[in-house]
Amino acid sequence: MGNIRGRSFLVIIVVVAIFSLLLRIAIERIIKINIEQNESNAQATLKLISAALENYAQDHLGEYPVNFAALVNGNLPYLDRNYLLDSPVKGYDYNCSRLEASGYSCSAVPRKCNLTGKVAYTVTSGGLIISEDCVKKE
Repeated sequence: MGNIRGRSFLVIIVVVAIFSLLLRIAIERIIKINIEQNESNAQATLKLISAALENYAQDHLGEYPVNFAALVNGNLPYLDRNYLLDSPVKGYDYNCSRLEASGYSCSAVPRKCNLTGKVAYTVTSGGLIISEDCVKKE
């Protein structure tokens, strides 16, 4: 009788181990897909911000807005929402470190490196997007 219990316990342990391994693989795949979607969304959002800034400059004799609110709250809104105030958006924080009449530099940085995204993006005047791996600071 004790031998049967021992084998049953061993079978349960093996089944739990296999289930745990499969669950880990599934979770890693879900996180990877989520990261890819967040990164794609961050690139698209930065392109949208850049296009809005470039269109603003085109309409205002080559001068960019000095604050982001001008893109959302002006007579002719260039964006439907303020991505800087709404951060984080899909795992990314948005920031414009330089917003002057002569140019701009805006970035999208993952909220949690390697969990919400693996790449930080920066767009500068003229619409040039630069990407670099995020650095985990934990």
